[in-house]
Amino acid sequence: MGKRKKSSRKPMGPKKADPLPSTFTCLFCNHEKSVTVKLDRKAGVGQLDCRVCGQKFQCAVNYLSAAVDVYGEWVDAADAVAKEATGDVDYEGITRTPASSRRYPDGAAPAGEDGDEGRYHGGGIGADDEEY
Repeated sequence: MGKRKKSSRKPMGPKKADPLPSTFTCLFCNHEKSVTVKLDRKAGVGQLDCRVCGQKFQCAVNYLSAAVDVYGEWVDAADAVAKEATGDVDYEGITRTPASSRRYPDGAAPAGEDGDEGRYHGGGIGADDEEY
C-alpha cells in the first residue's frame, strides 16, 4: 500500500506588509491624524507638524528611520520636558543621596545613631562554641 497523493498547491508569494503610518495623534491637542511627518533623508532631518495646534518638531534621521521613529522621539522629548518641569528626574545620570542624609537633612545624625547597626563589620569566621 502506498501513501495518498496530496493535492498540489501553488506557491504563495511573500506577504505584503502594511505600510507604517505617517499621520499620528497630537500629544498636545489630542486630535487624531493631525500630525504629519516628513522625512528628508538627504538632509538627514525628520520634520513633524500638527495641522491643528501648530506644534513642530525636528530630529536627525538616517537611512533606516521611518515616520514612526520621528514620532517616537517627539514623544520622548515631550516626556523629558514634562519631567524637567515637574522636577522629577530619572535615575540616569543623577547621583543618589545616601539614606542617612535623607533621614537627617542637616547631615548630622542624633547621638548613638550612625546608621551602621545593620551592617556587617567583618568579624570574620570564628570557631564554633557548640560541640556536636
